Amino acid sequence: MATEVRPTTRFQPPDWFTSNYSISTNAERQRSASHQVRQEGRFLRNETDSQTKWDQYSNNVRLGDRVDHIRKWKEILEKTLADLDKEIADLSEAKELTENALEGMNTPTDVAVENLTIREGRHGIDVVQDEVENQLHKEVEVIDGIKKALQQRISEGFEQLCVLQEARQQVQADLQDKNIAVGIDIDQYNLTDRSSQISYKPDSMRVPKGSTTPQQWEDFSRYNKERADSEMLASNRLREAIHHTLQQTANDLEAQKIATEYAYRRRIHEFERARDELEWQKKNTEDEIADMENDIRGIEEAIRAKINPMKLAQTRLENRTYRPNVELCRDAPQYGLTDEVKQLEATKKALEEKLKQAQHALDGLQKNLHRINDDLAEKNNSLMLDNRCMGIRQKLNPRPQTVVQRNLTLTGIERERSKVLA
Repeated sequence: MATEVRPTTRFQPPDWFTSNYSISTNAERQRSASHQVRQEGRFLRNETDSQTKWDQYSNNVRLGDRVDHIRKWKEILEKTLADLDKEIADLSEAKELTENALEGMNTPTDVAVENLTIREGRHGIDVVQDEVENQLHKEVEVIDGIKKALQQRISEGFEQLCVLQEARQQVQADLQDKNIAVGIDIDQYNLTDRSSQISYKPDSMRVPKGSTTPQQWEDFSRYNKERADSEMLASNRLREAIHHTLQQTANDLEAQKIATEYAYRRRIHEFERARDELEWQKKNTEDEIADMENDIRGIEEAIRAKINPMKLAQTRLENRTYRPNVELCRDAPQYGLTDEVKQLEATKKALEEKLKQAQHALDGLQKNLHRINDDLAEKNNSLMLDNRCMGIRQKLNPRPQTVVQRNLTLTGIERERSKVLA
């Protein structure tokens, strides 16, 4: 039977053994390499798993520390913000008190000016630059000085309030940023590798523009706090200065008010004494005028009483001139009648001279009485004006409060208006 023999390469047994050895050796070497790769892969897998877990743990710790650090500064800034709000409220209250005090100066000014205007109604000798007028002018000067001091404190308070508001805005902005930052970091702390919000992000390791260092971050918050503390300290000093100014100005105004009213009372007492003296002089002058008028009437009556005796004596003398011849003798009756006429003439002349003196004295008394009446009217007018001024100055005295009103004022509680039920 014929067969076809294919041409094949014939190997020798050594080649066959060599081939088997090569295959076996390569297989063992590949297995060894594969085993090494597997061991290294397991080691790397375990190492990377551990590293990943430790990295996550470390970053969680860092995030937690960062959240605590932010919360610490957040609490500091919240306290600072609360202190700022309280200081702003206190300074605003002090400024409002100063404004009310400045507005309250209108009444003393009006009273002082009105007193000066009223005292211009004095007449005659009473228009003097006395102690009352000096004290009133000084009171006006004191009030003007108080107004300037209060206005300066108001301006300083307004400027300090603006600075406090600016510091508050910075602290509040920093606090808002920290609230946002702590919320973001808490969210990152709560994220896990099983969270649904995680995903790949492009260029996640970029450094955002405007990033700061931790030292810059802390310095910024510390600067805001220290600036707020500094401004609050300045505000506290200003409030103390404001309250000192309010108390000092109130004391100055009260002292000047007491001095002015003391001068008024003293001047009123002087006017009352002068008025009483003038009334006493008036009464005595009127009595003296009445007596003088009675005496003048008596002198006139005496002068008139000398008329008939004069007529009698002259008639006798005249009739005796008609005696005839030698009977026209200058006898004793002739001398007696002549002496009587001369005596009556001298008496009448003396009485007339005394009447002139009495009338002159009466004129002087009446003129002096008129002057006394005029001066008394001026004194009464001046006394009325000063008493009127003292009445007007009652506006400067605070109205007495009831116990309820005083307690409400001290506690700061305003009483609500009672509703009227129809």
